[in-house]
Amino acid sequence: MSSLGTLLPVAAASLRRRQAAFAGSYVALTLGVTLVATTGSLLDDTAGDDSPLGAPSLHKVLQFTSAMAAFVAVFVVAGTFAFAVAQRRQEIAMLRAVGATPRQIVWLITGEAAFVALASAVSGCLLSLPGAPALAAWLVARGAAPDGFTARPAAGPMLLAAAVGLLVALLGAVTAAVRAGRVRAVEALGDAAVDRKVMTRPRWAFALLGLLALGGTVSYYLSAATMPPAPGDQPDDPQLASQWVLGADLLTITAIALFAPVVVPPLVRLLSAPLARATAAAPLLARQNALTAVRRTVSTATPAFLTIALTGTVIGSTAAFADAMTAQNKATAAARYLLRPGDAPLPADAARRLTAAQPGLHATATTSTVVTGLGADRTAFDDHGEDSPATVPSAATVVDGDLATAWTLPAVDGTAADLRGATLAASTDQARGHGWKLGDQVNLRLPDGTLASLRLVLLYRTQLGLDEILLSGDAAAGHLDGARPGAVHLSAEPADRLGGTLTDAHHPGPDPGAHYAWIATTTILGPALLYALIAIVNTMVMSAADRRRDFTVLRLAGTVRRQVLQMVALEAALVVATAAVLALAVTALTQYGTTALLNHRVLAGQTSVGLHLPWLPLGAGAALCLALAVTASVLPSRLALTGPAAAR
Repeated sequence: MSSLGTLLPVAAASLRRRQAAFAGSYVALTLGVTLVATTGSLLDDTAGDDSPLGAPSLHKVLQFTSAMAAFVAVFVVAGTFAFAVAQRRQEIAMLRAVGATPRQIVWLITGEAAFVALASAVSGCLLSLPGAPALAAWLVARGAAPDGFTARPAAGPMLLAAAVGLLVALLGAVTAAVRAGRVRAVEALGDAAVDRKVMTRPRWAFALLGLLALGGTVSYYLSAATMPPAPGDQPDDPQLASQWVLGADLLTITAIALFAPVVVPPLVRLLSAPLARATAAAPLLARQNALTAVRRTVSTATPAFLTIALTGTVIGSTAAFADAMTAQNKATAAARYLLRPGDAPLPADAARRLTAAQPGLHATATTSTVVTGLGADRTAFDDHGEDSPATVPSAATVVDGDLATAWTLPAVDGTAADLRGATLAASTDQARGHGWKLGDQVNLRLPDGTLASLRLVLLYRTQLGLDEILLSGDAAAGHLDGARPGAVHLSAEPADRLGGTLTDAHHPGPDPGAHYAWIATTTILGPALLYALIAIVNTMVMSAADRRRDFTVLRLAGTVRRQVLQMVALEAALVVATAAVLALAVTALTQYGTTALLNHRVLAGQTSVGLHLPWLPLGAGAALCLALAVTASVLPSRLALTGPAAAR
């Protein structure tokens, strides 16, 4: 072969003969681009939305959703295109044997990948047009976005998603093509029989970088139990700790996924050891296939691993933070009862009415609001009273009454009794971020737009379930724009409940912040998991469609259809079991780290939470992956076995 044009008929024939592989690559990239473009469009629509109500804000939730979508899509797309090339090893071996040069092989595969990738990028962008409004409607229905929120078409996110998809697809295909093209012609056919050198040099490089980063994460996790809290340490800030934990979880999953070709074979050998003693053909063949076809095993295990590991780590971390929030709220609760709004809002003067009607009763009302213009006296406003670039919005709680009646906060400086008059209290993280010190005059804009200068009288350690700004009721009186109390903290049971609902302050039920955290978790995790589950089906179908020749050989050797299908089902189950074990190991490591971080960095002696693995989500994720993998491998295999063996 002297020219690339000679290979064009080969490419056309390959496209016709390997329709399942090309279709699988097309589906994986199309859905990946759709996912990234959809979440990116919503992220673009919420740019500049830093509203602190319902932390994290919708924009921050969508940032994590987009990052999670891109994370899963990159792994799936790169693995799918590399797997599609790996399926053609025999074809590439024949081309090398008859004289094709490595450059010709690379150009041939790159051209095919580019054709599929371009078509997928266009399709994915088009699908994101209805996909973004659908996701926006889903967010509104679950209270994660305000009524009327929708998505508008945006060229930027779609172009970025298409560009990332094209780049990842081409890198996955070209890397595999270069590896295949380097095989010498005399070794080509032999190399096509058994997978060798699955870990390529680029993958080793990325894997080692991931390992170094993972080492730092693991070291921190292991030392968190003995290291004292460090001022300014980012994971020490409860408002940022959950974000740091999510990043550490993704880093751990990435490192394990990159080392999958090294980790999977020994694990498969261990898990399939009982099959080695079987007398039936199906178990023995399933085990040998999984051990021999390492690339196929890794490619089919990766989406299952991502699904189960993301489910375990993200849900486990969210549950741990929810438990920590509940435990911390219980530890700091000073009141005996909580009075919350019932069918109607509580009166604005609820605390005063209750104490006036029942002498000896201590009542403190708290109202959630937003203040802006936070900053030191010299930076918050300029000479004309206008906002400077330093001003930022922040969630705040107005405390109408004695703060000590509501909470026993861990004070770092100052006393709770001083929160009266024109004063405010702030968390240590809020104060550190703005450079405040006890006694400073802090300028801010109240909810009705009024400018006020308040004295900082209390610094308390940041709490998971409490706003980082507390305003005295006197300072905010008349400036709340009709806001009503969200709760009244009581020292005893009131004679009149004012139409509200009374609960035990130490057992108040689910925290609204924890409830929102679960909504945010579903938003962040849902689209990525749905894509990963579709990828499992897609990869299994690609794998089954490429094994017609193997099935023909088995049938000619006397194996009946039932035995072949049993082999395929057992192999799929073995792959999912391997993925589940790896995911369980990742979840156990990250949950240990999250628990240590919470106990020794966030809760810091106030209370503690125990280590609990999310067995139900892990089991449900593994069961769903198993059902999809077995179904998606058995059904195409059954179709491939239709008719007499000799006819294929």
